[in-house]
Amino acid sequence: MKNLEIINTYLRKYKIESVFPEEVQHLLSLDNFAEGEVICSQGQLAKNLYILVEGKIKVYTTSAEGRTLILSFKNPVEIIGDIEYIRGIDIINTVEAVSAVSMISVPYAVLKKYAKDHAPLLNFLLDIITEKFQLKNSSLTFNLFYPVEVRLASYLLSVSSQEMESPDGEKGSMVHIRDAANLIGTSYRHVNRVIQKFLADGLIERQRGSIYVKSREGLKRLAGDNIYE
Repeated sequence: MKNLEIINTYLRKYKIESVFPEEVQHLLSLDNFAEGEVICSQGQLAKNLYILVEGKIKVYTTSAEGRTLILSFKNPVEIIGDIEYIRGIDIINTVEAVSAVSMISVPYAVLKKYAKDHAPLLNFLLDIITEKFQLKNSSLTFNLFYPVEVRLASYLLSVSSQEMESPDGEKGSMVHIRDAANLIGTSYRHVNRVIQKFLADGLIERQRGSIYVKSREGLKRLAGDNIYE
């Protein structure tokens, strides 16, 4: 009952109370994920529709050779599993929690039984899916036409948070160079050169294998529009 009250609070907060018919609202669940936890993996059988209502997630794809490419970072409100639900396919991309995350989930079987022709849900899915295609086009353009300095600055802004910025504390934005290179689609060597430049410019600090953001404003000026969000 407590979870249902929390769910209803989120539905009202994001003005999506009408998205699900009453029969479905009673069957919604609230799932919580820790920072770094994988919410769903590319190639897995898709069973649930998720609505991100708290925290930040990272969406990326992995090639057959094991290389990964970041697609986007998402904040509320966002849907995961929408395309898979409509097309009846396995999970397209891996989704990982960047921070502590809360998601409302509902099984596909419930939606097919009670909401298959529910117009508010279909309109909501259409709006989210078309926005994803627009952002995917922007992300592709970003990776093709913008230099690594801009892409790395944007990436660091997306994965870092205020509490990760001080090297005097225990927490740090755990950014590994090879992961960053894979996620923004360039070489380890190139990213390492850019990181050395960022260090010299005082934008970041490196300690014990972690990268700390020292100047968000400096990175924002370099990144311009943060395409990964």
